[in-house]
Amino acid sequence: MRFHRGGTATAGLALCASVLTACGGSGGTGGSGDPASPPVAGGSASSAPPAPAGSSPASPEGGGLRGKVIAIDPGHNGGNASHTSEIAKQVDVGNGHKECDTTGTETSGGYTESAFTFDVSTRLAKLLRAEGATIVLTRKNDTGVGPCVTERAAIGNRARADAALSIHGDGAPASGHGFHIIEPAPVAGHNTKIVQPSAKLGVALRDAYHSGTGIAYSSYIGTKALDRRDDLGGLNLSTVPKVFIECGNMRNAGDAAKMTSAAGRQSMAEALAKGFAAYFGQGAG
Repeated sequence: MRFHRGGTATAGLALCASVLTACGGSGGTGGSGDPASPPVAGGSASSAPPAPAGSSPASPEGGGLRGKVIAIDPGHNGGNASHTSEIAKQVDVGNGHKECDTTGTETSGGYTESAFTFDVSTRLAKLLRAEGATIVLTRKNDTGVGPCVTERAAIGNRARADAALSIHGDGAPASGHGFHIIEPAPVAGHNTKIVQPSAKLGVALRDAYHSGTGIAYSSYIGTKALDRRDDLGGLNLSTVPKVFIECGNMRNAGDAAKMTSAAGRQSMAEALAKGFAAYFGQGAG
């Protein structure tokens, strides 16, 4: 996702200069020696790829997932880079206008954020379905365009999701490392009712992700891996509890090594599944 060093009602709004800029908003790269992009999981929004051979599905602790509806939003899309005029169109995000979507970032070895987010999202969907949850994905493959950030929010809203998560990888300067959660800041007339439950969701996912993956809190943004923003349409327009996660900095060599590893992505999905179980287990809302 795009990198904003604190653009919110609590940290100040920042905008990237070009639709082709990755999450980091700069042309520099970070990370080295990471492998070529692994195959991207395919299928429809109602299916998820099997876990890698030899892996064991997560057993989320805390229960409470059966019957829940969870919206999972894999950030960006693989076709965005070849459809720049389409994704550059301006959409209303509740308190201003932004691009429909962006291309996302990538590692120095060329593993794209869109491929990463789709892989983690489909792994997570498989785990949550196994625990009885109904999963709604905002895109069904990594070869399409968009959808716009407004539609990504609307998909979760129409599903009346009990919780929603947008999965990203950051593109910050290579010296920064770690993950962070982005919670919604209040935007009058739009998301004020979901700010509090979203913060609760954010803490549950942060704690589970940190303990389950061993990835450090972000060294460059947020407080204990928590940030708040009011410039993201996916959060501003959501009517259901929702957060974003920047799973790591794809420009950083250490983070990139985990994000390009199938085992690393599986551990991320398992940790997030446990985070959802903890959120619902403690009484969502």
